[in-house]
This record gives sequence, C-alpha cells and structure tokens, in this order.
Amino acid sequence: MREEGLMPILEHLGELRKRLVFVLIALALGIVVGLILAQPAYNFLMSQKPANTISLHTFSLWDGIGMYMKFAFVISLIVALPVIAYQLWAFVKPALRENEQRSTLKYVPFALIMFLIGLAFSYFVVFPLAFHFTRSVSQHLNLEETFGIAQYFQFMFNLLIPISLLFELPLVIMFLTAIRLVNPKRLRKMRRLAYFIMIFIGVLITPPDFISDVLVAIPLLLLYEVSVFLSGTVHRKQLAADEKWEAEYGESLNKA
Repeated sequence: MREEGLMPILEHLGELRKRLVFVLIALALGIVVGLILAQPAYNFLMSQKPANTISLHTFSLWDGIGMYMKFAFVISLIVALPVIAYQLWAFVKPALRENEQRSTLKYVPFALIMFLIGLAFSYFVVFPLAFHFTRSVSQHLNLEETFGIAQYFQFMFNLLIPISLLFELPLVIMFLTAIRLVNPKRLRKMRRLAYFIMIFIGVLITPPDFISDVLVAIPLLLLYEVSVFLSGTVHRKQLAADEKWEAEYGESLNKA
C-alpha cells in the first residue's frame, strides 16, 4: 500500500521535472535572443524620455555587462512566457476534463498579451511618475544628480517587471476557476483582503505621494474586479456544462 501511494507522487514529480526542463530551455533560448536584441532595445529606450534628457555614467567595469544581462533577462521572460504558460497547462492537463482542457488551453496566448499591456502601462505611466518624483526630491535637497546606467535600468526594471506580472492576474484567476480551485463567490468574499494587498503593492512600488499611489492602485483594483467578472463568466459556463452532462447522464440511465 505504501509503495502504491508513493508511485503517483513519483510520477507527478517526474512530470514536474519534465515541465521545468522545458521552461529552463525556453529561458535559455530567450536569453540568447535577449543578448541579440539588447542593443536595439537599449538604443530605443535611450532615445525616449526621460533617458534622452539626462547623462548616464558607468561607475564600474561591470555596469555595461550588467545592463546587457538585465535586458537579456527581460526579453527572455517575454519570449518564454507563452512556453511557461503552456507547460503549466500541460502539467495540470491530466486532472482536467476534456472540455476543461480545451477551455484552459486558449488562455496560453493571452499570457504574453497581458504581460505586454502591463509592460506598456508600467513604462509609460508608473516609471515616469516614479522617476520625476525622485528627481524632485533630489532637487529639493540641492543634490547634484549623477545617474549611473546600472542604477537607472535597475530602477526601471524593478518597477516594470512586478507590475507586468500583476497584469497576469485575470488570466490566473480564469485558469484557477476553470480547474475549479476558485469561484466568483470565494473571490468576492476575499475582496477586502485583495484590495488591501493591491493597494499595498501600489504604494510599495510607487513614490510616496497620493497621486502616484492612486494612479497605480486604481488600475490594480480594476484588474481584480475584471478577474472576478471573468471568473463569473467561466463559472457560469461550468455550471451549464455540468447541468448538460447530468441531463445526458440521467437520460442514458433511464434508457438503460
């Protein structure tokens, strides 16, 4: 009995290892692509505000390499994201019904779309707010500004990556609803806690002023409400499918 119980666990671990290997391969290939595209991406960002309004300096021989690796990592994440989403789906696929497998598979392409939307929002809205706020504080203290290239892009990516990942929330909620781990009723009960977490994250990643906090917190709260709405849509389809299956199963029993 003990060996029989151990086998499914070992099978799940083997499957998990297989999926992780595919993810690591995708990330490795993504880093190669990232190293190739790092220079064009760097040139583009340097031609945009606020980078084209300031002088960036290097304070270490490793700053240039570090900057390249930051770009490579971000591009790698973008390239690998659909693969990561697919491997997650493939891992839970055996536990899903056939109709659930089809309904959850269609979320995979949207993982990249939502990440890019989050990337655009964080770069064009959040990053300028944070950058100009920190500059205003430095100017208020009469500090001479000297910007390091490594520090500049670290500051940027520390804002962009978390916010972009948060934009995956609707897809994550829909996926969890589709595999019946959450439902809209449970999400509504968790609303206060979710709001607190969203506002806390918004305050944490933005400058400590009310306007910036509101401009970031409101989209995050809307993301949660959109997630609850989409969860309700998925849940209603599940209930309809269950009722249809029960009706067909009842008819088959009556005929038998």
